[in-house]
Amino acid sequence: MTVLMDSEKPDRRSSGRPAWEEEPSAAGKAAKALVLTLVVLAVLGPLYTIVLTSLSSQATITEAGGLVLIPDGITFDAYRQILDGGVVTRAVAVSVGVTAVGTLLSVVVSVLCAYGLSRPGTFAHTPILFILLITMFFGAGMIPTYLLVSGLGLINSYWALILPGAVSVFNIIILRGFFMGIDQGILDSARIDGASEWRILGQIVLPMSKAVTAVIALFYGVGYWNAFFNAVLYINDSSKNPLQVVLRSYVLQGVSVPGQIDIGQGVAASLALQMAVIVIAMVPILFVYPFVQKHFTKGVMIGAVKG
Repeated sequence: MTVLMDSEKPDRRSSGRPAWEEEPSAAGKAAKALVLTLVVLAVLGPLYTIVLTSLSSQATITEAGGLVLIPDGITFDAYRQILDGGVVTRAVAVSVGVTAVGTLLSVVVSVLCAYGLSRPGTFAHTPILFILLITMFFGAGMIPTYLLVSGLGLINSYWALILPGAVSVFNIIILRGFFMGIDQGILDSARIDGASEWRILGQIVLPMSKAVTAVIALFYGVGYWNAFFNAVLYINDSSKNPLQVVLRSYVLQGVSVPGQIDIGQGVAASLALQMAVIVIAMVPILFVYPFVQKHFTKGVMIGAVKG
């Protein structure tokens, strides 16, 4: 019986690479392509239907029996009707303002807090960090929070849409982990040259932290844009409602938006308007995300690994 020596045994990995780095087979590539295609269709299919329905006329929607899959003429009547200075237009302005101010405030506070906690020897470093971590696991609850907001006189104020959720401890931890990973020698050299902590933060730390800061800003921005629960709790004046409250009331609860729908137009026209509101709610995030996407993976992974 012939015994093959180790050197004579056939090498299943002729390239010498580990199994997880081997070139995938044709069947594997086809399976991956099929799965990715199905995922893309599952994501783009509903978006296509929503956008097409919002651009369809009443006759087309009636003929389709609801959501439109095959276009038969394009009309922007729904968007013109919605953006003609009515409830939705005002809600969009409120959401844009709250998102812009809230994101700026949240990023500034988070960066300052994370930088202070990342520097050894800062005042009450450990107790403050411990208190922040506790808030990640234990919350006061809805009623105490409402009493606090009411006691501060924020009921029916735009600040009630910003301040209760202005700071995320999770985002602070990510920023802190990234700041702690910056070479201490660079910061010490700046201090020797006479730079203050404010100058070090503004001219050294932040330029080196563009990726993680952009991701944190995206997290805060998406959170503010999609938030509606604070408005439901704290806002009594309907003119101060953000877009998500209008979207929730109009699309999910079937409430008619005053000044936007003529009852004589029927269900089909209402459906087009509903889909148009959904599109308007999606557009800002879809517009901003591509500019931040290149920093997304890098910012999250660096902050998480070094944290």
